[in-house]
Amino acid sequence: MSIEAELTAVVRDPGKVRAALAARAQAEHSVYADTYFDRPDHSMDRDGYELRIRTITTEGNTRTIVTYKEPAADKASGSKPEHETPIGDAAVLRTMFTGLGLVELISLQKQCDNYRFTVAGRDILATLVTIAELGDRMFIEVETIADDETLADALGTIRDILTELGVPEADAVTESYTDMVAQARR
Repeated sequence: MSIEAELTAVVRDPGKVRAALAARAQAEHSVYADTYFDRPDHSMDRDGYELRIRTITTEGNTRTIVTYKEPAADKASGSKPEHETPIGDAAVLRTMFTGLGLVELISLQKQCDNYRFTVAGRDILATLVTIAELGDRMFIEVETIADDETLADALGTIRDILTELGVPEADAVTESYTDMVAQARR
């Protein structure tokens, strides 16, 4: 089973972190338009499941993927088993989901600068994230794919990367963007 080993943290010194990432890889700017779906009673969200349609726009390219995440395999980090596949038409999937009785939980847009590199034989994606509803705060997500046997090692590698970037463990964030945005909109 594929698990997205991921840690998210607040970035206190964006210039320093951006420079450290640029020394590893070239940034690719993307806009993620995310829509999350749930049952009308919000039981999927409550139980830790996620169902998301994401449209990713980069310079001259747009693609859409659907993602289903199961409850966290590692409670401390929130790393979840993830199942993801490209789709051709987001509108068709939205129609299917609502036809099956699901409702839109929340939609949000993330401005992302993605940096891809390899550490200790692992493909790493480090993303600097801003979300308009969250003001001037910047976040960093560092992720890699693992399985049950390699999850602890993968999270150790991610922690090491964050330390090298100057992001202390004390700045880790466990609250989801969807919860932060929903709270900001209230």
